[in-house]
Amino acid sequence: MGTSAGGNLAFHAGLGASVSHHDLEPLKIRGLILHQPFFGGTQRTPSELRQANNQTLPLAASDLMWELSLPIGVNRHHEYCNPVVDGGFKLSEGLDKIRSLGWRILVTGYDGDLLIDRQGELAKLLKEKGVSVVSDFTEGGFHMIDLLEPDKSKPLVQTLKTFMSTTVTCESVVGTLNRISTPKCRLSSLFVYCVVRN
Repeated sequence: MGTSAGGNLAFHAGLGASVSHHDLEPLKIRGLILHQPFFGGTQRTPSELRQANNQTLPLAASDLMWELSLPIGVNRHHEYCNPVVDGGFKLSEGLDKIRSLGWRILVTGYDGDLLIDRQGELAKLLKEKGVSVVSDFTEGGFHMIDLLEPDKSKPLVQTLKTFMSTTVTCESVVGTLNRISTPKCRLSSLFVYCVVRN
């Protein structure tokens, strides 16, 4: 799971992990959660134009963050910033693996976020590539509302609970751990965790 730029990190780490998933055993990844991922691009979207002077995340600040973050000599048309560039061609191997492994991806966002169109474009691309995607785009809100107004995080927590409970079942975790002992598995509000008894 990643929020904002952490969503980008989770996405790109997930692409890499999908290709080398055998090297991660016994860890089994079931999906990715991209909460308000911080994607961009050179061509302006309607939400970027509409929210250019957003108080929480102005467009100029977003552009500056990308200028400071991208490799030297590239612009926001790079796949690190814009995963839908060239129809996601450069990400095809990882997306094909994610699809074949049956991973699910949750993409969330708020319509008051200047990045909402980018988040929607990513969800659309993933669906077109055959990846199992759950989109949760909410009216109102803005980038990082969950941190700035914690009482607004309750719907997100419910979305996460629902996604995780339908993505990872206790039985799949228990099956993995049965080799070492008898685990007791629980689904908390945000995480699946297991208590291993000796």
